[in-house]
Amino acid sequence: MEQAIDRGRVNMWTSLVRAAAVATVATFALASCTTIGDNPKAAIGGLGGATVGGLIAAAAGGGGAGIAAGVIGGALLGGLVGNYLDDRDKKMAADSANRALESAPSGQSVAWHNPDSGHSGTVTPVRTYQSGGTYCREYQQTVTIDGKPQQSYGTACRQPDGSWKIAN
Repeated sequence: MEQAIDRGRVNMWTSLVRAAAVATVATFALASCTTIGDNPKAAIGGLGGATVGGLIAAAAGGGGAGIAAGVIGGALLGGLVGNYLDDRDKKMAADSANRALESAPSGQSVAWHNPDSGHSGTVTPVRTYQSGGTYCREYQQTVTIDGKPQQSYGTACRQPDGSWKIAN
């Protein structure tokens, strides 16, 4: 009996790891050419949605096709949330992200609020490291639309021109 329980746990973790791998590949493919300034919320919302969609599909016992569908569906839904932001929201969020990534210490949030739309958010750098001589920062981003907070996580790397490019 204990062997069956342990085997079930291993299968669950294998599915979750597989889903995380699929979600990581999908998010890298979706964001490989995206910068924060392009459409920050659609990009970040899509990345977070893809990850969550893949993990939910794996936890539900979905096979490769089910996990892929979860990743794609999550990316589309997350990108849709990003599209609810107007141009001023997007500019304020991008400015906030650039300030946070460029100069905020890890753990310190940089907030934005658009009084016209009522939307708001924060960007919080979590960790800074170097990868191949390039500075990268992991961050957490929260966007509140109609009183409902949406969280996403990612990594951005500083480009030679000083901009930050989402890595995943």
